[in-house]
Amino acid sequence: FYVVDNQPEGKETHVQGESDVLLRTQTSGVQAHVMEAKEPPIYMICPGTVFRPDTADANHLPQFTQVEGLVVDEGITFGDLKGTLDYFTREIFGKDRATRYRPHFFPFTEPSCEVDVSCGVCHGKGCRFCKNTGWLEILGCGMVDPNVFRNCGIDPEKYTGFAFGIGVERVAALRYDLPDLRMLMTGDMRFLKQF
Repeated sequence: FYVVDNQPEGKETHVQGESDVLLRTQTSGVQAHVMEAKEPPIYMICPGTVFRPDTADANHLPQFTQVEGLVVDEGITFGDLKGTLDYFTREIFGKDRATRYRPHFFPFTEPSCEVDVSCGVCHGKGCRFCKNTGWLEILGCGMVDPNVFRNCGIDPEKYTGFAFGIGVERVAALRYDLPDLRMLMTGDMRFLKQF
């Protein structure tokens, strides 16, 4: 495969070793396929491996598992989204952990937000693990944009819905207070067996 890099005067340089195949950066495309193929009500999750141009560090991995969720039905509100995610965070992190919803932009939801959970190390007071904020980001979410419904053949006057995406490795690291995501990728069975 070759990638063409346009040069001045119409000359082209071909770079070997590059591919025109893009590994998926998110599993959100599955949501659109489901909405095109199935009539509401829709309640689905989609796990899958995704790839990002990130250098592996304590908080990022270039390859990780993402779980997307989608709900489409009559009368779905932001309250349903918040209630679902609050329940999820309490079940994963414990009933004493608080959640925070921060406005954010995602292209296919409006309104959109990022969800944080209170730090389990310092209990929200601020420490090195949470960068002294008391909060740890765990997922992105929002109400499905009516234009997405229209493009998928769903009537936005009748149906509403919400969507979310969460990184499994990040949740596992936060659940067990692991200071570095790379610890999950070492393959060291002595470390992994404790879970």
